Amino acid sequence: MAYAYDDTNIFARILRGEIPNKTVLETEHTLAFHDIGPQAPVHVLVIPKGPYVNFDHFAAAASAEEIADFTRAAGEVCRMMKIAPGEGDNGYRTISNAGTHGVQEVPHYHMHILGGRVLGSMLKRVD
Repeated sequence: MAYAYDDTNIFARILRGEIPNKTVLETEHTLAFHDIGPQAPVHVLVIPKGPYVNFDHFAAAASAEEIADFTRAAGEVCRMMKIAPGEGDNGYRTISNAGTHGVQEVPHYHMHILGGRVLGSMLKRVD
């Protein structure tokens, strides 16, 4: 499947330094920063620096180095924010929206890391 990446999206502009952000962690292939409209006490966005539209695009087209870097950076953010249950903390949720049905707002792959309180059920059950 071909993906059309829009390099005018807000995350591309943040990566180019056109829009400031409150950086949590930056690595060779990944940037993590606080969400400007947090939905939990901890709400960090983790984005790859490469031009990937969503998770399946990233999984199919990113290099092994980019994927490993992104995954390790997301784990480090959980530890840095003191929400990682393996570190004795209370846990977190990761969310990545894709496409219309996933209600993706920015066409650049990103993972939300949320924590700092009980987050409740993710979705209502469909019986």
